[in-house]
Amino acid sequence: MPRSRINGNFIDKTFSIVANILLRIIPTTSGEKEAFTYYRDGVMSAQSEGNYAEALQNYYEAMRLEIDPYDRSYILYNIGLIHTSNGEHTKALEYYFRALERNPFLPQAFNNMAVICHYRGEQAIRQGDSEIAEAWFNQAAEYWKQAISLTPGNYIEAQNWLKITGRFE
Repeated sequence: MPRSRINGNFIDKTFSIVANILLRIIPTTSGEKEAFTYYRDGVMSAQSEGNYAEALQNYYEAMRLEIDPYDRSYILYNIGLIHTSNGEHTKALEYYFRALERNPFLPQAFNNMAVICHYRGEQAIRQGDSEIAEAWFNQAAEYWKQAISLTPGNYIEAQNWLKITGRFE
């Protein structure tokens, strides 16, 4: 039984009902409907409950079925989120890059990439390597600038960090 049928959360159930109605009335292929079901089960059920292995299975199946690059970008982004949550930053960056190849207007992907780079910069400082830290911080700045250019009112903390560190142009 798909997870979406067993989830007890009212908001998730409401979303599932609305999504099912839309899937019936919007002209889509059966493959697109199936891909969305796997995506929904990955996001709304498994990932939100911390069941990352199950969420990844749903996302990989959604990727197998989904053909639209825009929709695939969100699947790839969510796979990146799971790898970020698991501390697998190199894999996460790979999936964020792949998402951005298909949809360059995902400020959240740029933001998450910046956060990973900033974290790596902080690690380099703790290890006493200020040159490597500076390179990571510069890369974080570039990603945050891209995120901010897409959504100027968001990422206020990043904007402040850019100003304080002299990286805001």
